[in-house]
Amino acid sequence: MQFGSILKKVRLNAELSQEELAEKMFLSRSAVSRLENDKLELKASDLIRWFQVTNAPEIAAAVICGVDIAALMQLLSSLSLVGWISLILF
Repeated sequence: MQFGSILKKVRLNAELSQEELAEKMFLSRSAVSRLENDKLELKASDLIRWFQVTNAPEIAAAVICGVDIAALMQLLSSLSLVGWISLILF
């Protein structure tokens, strides 16, 4: 499975530059770029750390559970705060 575009969307959603994310993950900026462009094999530990740093545990859970990540990202990006509240309450 190719995660590069998902990793990039998650990073951008967290409002982090490649440099900022690299620093938090103890990687080079070029490694972040290669991961986002599917040029570097993604290790499970890097995947977990990426979602910790970007505060996206729902994406990590989806990956682990085999959920269609593209569909989840579409849903998450379309929901507003009101949408999240109604989803949680109802």
